[in-house]
Amino acid sequence: MVTEKKDYTLSSVKNALRILRRFSMEESELKITDLAKDLDLGKSTVSRLMSTLASEGFVEKNPDNQRYRLGLSILSLASVCTSNFEIHKEAMPILHDLVEKTGETSHLAILDGLDVIYLHKVESKHHVRAFTHIGKRNPSYATSSGKVMLAFNDEHYVNQTIEKGLERFTKNTITDPKKLMKALEEVRTNGYALSIEEIFEGVVSIASPVRDYTGQVIASVNIIGPIQRLNDRTIPPNIKKVIEAGKQISERLGYRQNHF
Repeated sequence: MVTEKKDYTLSSVKNALRILRRFSMEESELKITDLAKDLDLGKSTVSRLMSTLASEGFVEKNPDNQRYRLGLSILSLASVCTSNFEIHKEAMPILHDLVEKTGETSHLAILDGLDVIYLHKVESKHHVRAFTHIGKRNPSYATSSGKVMLAFNDEHYVNQTIEKGLERFTKNTITDPKKLMKALEEVRTNGYALSIEEIFEGVVSIASPVRDYTGQVIASVNIIGPIQRLNDRTIPPNIKKVIEAGKQISERLGYRQNHF
C-alpha cells in the first residue's frame, strides 16, 4: 500500500509538471478539456491537479472565459532562478553592448533536451524585428544557437536529434542527417553558426559559443533579425561582433583560452 501511494504521488507530481510546461506564449490560457486531450489524461485528473496548482498560486482561472493561465508563484520562482544564474548576470551587459553595436535583437540561449531555450533577451530598437521571447523553445538543428551547442557538445545530442527526425520548417531547413553533420563540422571549424531562413522565412541569426571556466560550451549568444538587414553585406562584420561577444561572456565566466 505504501508503494502504491508513493507511485501515485510521483505520477501526480509528474502530471502537474506536464501541465505547467504546456503553457506557452502562443497558448497562455488553456481549458481543462484541451489539457486532458493534449496530455492524454482524464478530465477529472486534470481538474483535480489544476485545483491544487491554483491553491498554491501556480495557476489561476480567468473569470471571463473560464480558462487557466499561469499564476504569480511561477513569476516569483522565475525571478529567483534567473537572479541566481551566474551566466545570466555576466552576460547581460555584453548582450546590451552587442545590440548597440549590431542594431539587432540578441539572446543568451542554452540547450534543454533537444531544444534551444532563451534565457535572456535584449530587444532591438528597430520597429521590424523577429518575434521571440524568454523561455521560447526552438528545435536546435534549425537555429544558429542550437547548431553551436550541438556542434560543441556530446555527440549523443546530435544522434538523438537525428533519431527524433529533422522536421522541415522552410525550404532552407536542414533535413538530411549528412548535411547536418557537415554543417556542425563547419561550426566547429569557424567558431560560429549561421541560420538563414532555416526556421522562419525572412529571419537570419548568427550565434557563437559561450564557455565556462573548464572550456565546455554551456550556452550561446546570438543576434537575430530580418534578412533585409542581415544580408551578404552586413553578415560578415556582424559575425565578428557575435564571436567577440561570446568570448567576452566566456572570459567573465572564468574561461581562459590559453589554459586549455
